[in-house]
Amino acid sequence: MRKLHLAGFLFVLLAVVLISRNGRGPLTLHPGAVTSIVYSGTAGRWFQAMKPYCNPVEVQTRHRWNPPPDGMEGTAYSAACFALAGNVDQARELIFELKDDEQWRAAGIVFNVAHPVADAGDDLSAGPIMEMVVEFWPNHHMALYHAGMSAYVLGRHDAARDYLEQFLQFYNRDDGWVSNANTVLERIGGP
Repeated sequence: MRKLHLAGFLFVLLAVVLISRNGRGPLTLHPGAVTSIVYSGTAGRWFQAMKPYCNPVEVQTRHRWNPPPDGMEGTAYSAACFALAGNVDQARELIFELKDDEQWRAAGIVFNVAHPVADAGDDLSAGPIMEMVVEFWPNHHMALYHAGMSAYVLGRHDAARDYLEQFLQFYNRDDGWVSNANTVLERIGGP
């Protein structure tokens, strides 16, 4: 019995030491920590299962084996998968198949899926996706911002200027995004 008490005491002591180490308290997730997104609904669950295969090698085959659910959301998540795989033209074709009033909503779903790619700084991958989102949702300020920043990084300064000037028309807060957009516009000879 004494061994159990001693083991319990040592466990509690170790816990206290770890928790109070340097006065910093318990470990917590950093605000920038990667979190996984849970997609809801039938189409969202389909995408959650499909997402690991949204790459250039497997996307076509997996879509044949496991087609998306019918409806706007299924088409949107399918488009998002093709976009992540680098097949933005296929994604665009899928969205064009939807009714006019559903196209911008589908583009919003694609944006939500691809936004972490843009935030991670993968301009080569995110740029074409964000430009496609803007085709269907022309005043989507964050898609305009990311399309502009990607175009700038990739040396497409005329496109960057167009996207960032449009971004500033739709987004007028005094924050880091506006500051970054203005800085880039100054560098490339914008307003």
